[in-house]
Amino acid sequence: MTRRHRRSAAGRTALTVVTAFGVLAGAALAGAAPAAAVPASRRIAPGVTYQQFDVAAAAGPAHAHLVTVDLGNPHVRVDLLYPGAVAARATVSGMANSAGAIAGVNGDFFHISETQHPGVEATGASVGPAIADGQVLKAAVPAGQRFGPALPPGTGTRDVFGVGADRRARLDRLSLAGTVKTPEGTFPLKGLNQYALAENSVGAFTSRWGSASRTRAVCGTDTQRSGPCSTDTYEVKVRGGRVVSASDTPGKGAIPAGTTVLVGREEGARRLRKLSVGDAVRVTHRLVAASSGVPYAFAIGGFPVLEGGEELSGLDDVTSTVRTAVGFTGNGRRLLIMALDGGAAYRTGMTVREEAETMRSLGVSDAFNLDGGGSTELVTRGAGAGAVTVRNHPSGGAERPVANGIGVFPAG
Repeated sequence: MTRRHRRSAAGRTALTVVTAFGVLAGAALAGAAPAAAVPASRRIAPGVTYQQFDVAAAAGPAHAHLVTVDLGNPHVRVDLLYPGAVAARATVSGMANSAGAIAGVNGDFFHISETQHPGVEATGASVGPAIADGQVLKAAVPAGQRFGPALPPGTGTRDVFGVGADRRARLDRLSLAGTVKTPEGTFPLKGLNQYALAENSVGAFTSRWGSASRTRAVCGTDTQRSGPCSTDTYEVKVRGGRVVSASDTPGKGAIPAGTTVLVGREEGARRLRKLSVGDAVRVTHRLVAASSGVPYAFAIGGFPVLEGGEELSGLDDVTSTVRTAVGFTGNGRRLLIMALDGGAAYRTGMTVREEAETMRSLGVSDAFNLDGGGSTELVTRGAGAGAVTVRNHPSGGAERPVANGIGVFPAG
């Protein structure tokens, strides 16, 4: 992985982590009165524990919910939670219940709204790469098309947190490597199931995308999300290795298994216009890791805040909000998932820098920031329970449908 600038140990803010007794039990949604206390650490499944604690942050006290997972335990595994399609949204509790997870948390930032392009719908698709059950779902959008807070220097939309086939957690960077081979020649594939494509490129959409419109993919520019939608576009459908249809504008609707839709803008559109129905086309794509030679069982986008026990430089230390983070220690064998509480008493949350400091104080060597604010949500399911319980109070007063998340599952 590319070495990033790290903040020196000097000047770090000391945070006090205190086990919380007599505060939120977290068994209900926001608005509920504080309930009975929970133990400092509760075993909810083999290799999985849950606890709560208070953190003294600059803007006021924050309350954290923490799930710890022993990835060395053969009876537990971690995978991506998602609604069954890239361009879709669901609540964390809904995804966890459908998938049979024993714990879960919200994941990557996503295409939540579309006010800058009238008539274009928000897709709900996530920003970064995604892998579920070892299968590639999507690649990253261009950095200028990202939703979410400013990124720390040296990071980008291709950064991921993942767990390899060796059951070790890692921070990495996943880049799309793909080609489109046609009778006119071969050119690079620059997108896979993304809500935004790079200028002058061709991207592929598969059945994993869902039924959302593909129009948003040709809007904005590489540096400005609000840039105009391209007027120079083209789309072809490929089935059985042959072009079966073409259109001047991106379409919508479910894509059948075995069908790939190629969408081009500007130079990419001009390349696709050279194709005719019946032409042979071969599309290949994969995600290439920057640092790991181990295949990923799962991966999710966001951005790193802590590497090798050191904070990245340039972390925001001004904006306090409810946050979600994941990290690991023990050479990737011990996973910590943290979600702050959005209840009225704790809604000020913490800054990204305080988030990194908190994770380090918990013994984490490497940490990764996920979507926060109204998206932050952590759920667990006790032994014998038929459904998960929302442990934190979502700051919006109710669960927000999100693009994906991290799920903890029984295994073996």
